[in-house]
Amino acid sequence: MVKIEAVIRPDKLGEVKTALDEIGVIGLTVTEVRGAGQQRGYVHRYRGAEYVVNLMDKIKLEIIIPDELQEAVVEAICAAARTGEVGDGKIFVLPVIDAVRVRTGERGETAVK
Repeated sequence: MVKIEAVIRPDKLGEVKTALDEIGVIGLTVTEVRGAGQQRGYVHRYRGAEYVVNLMDKIKLEIIIPDELQEAVVEAICAAARTGEVGDGKIFVLPVIDAVRVRTGERGETAVK
């Protein structure tokens, strides 16, 4: 099993979720996060005062999947989240040693299906 962590633009969440649904991935965790990267933020003006916003709002997706779905999930997220602009996000792939379904005690891939 692998864990996919994807940090994407908030406005792309719907498209990414639809793309994942189409390949059969339904279990995911979504978190609103803030971060800094190549975008470097922007200058905001409010009532004549300027201030720098250097942490951008993003969405973090966490998905645990069987190894064989890894490439399909990465490709689906890339295709759905891409705008071609700086700040489209990142995808991280991490190994998962075990998973346990609390309700039944099932372990491994059966616990995440």
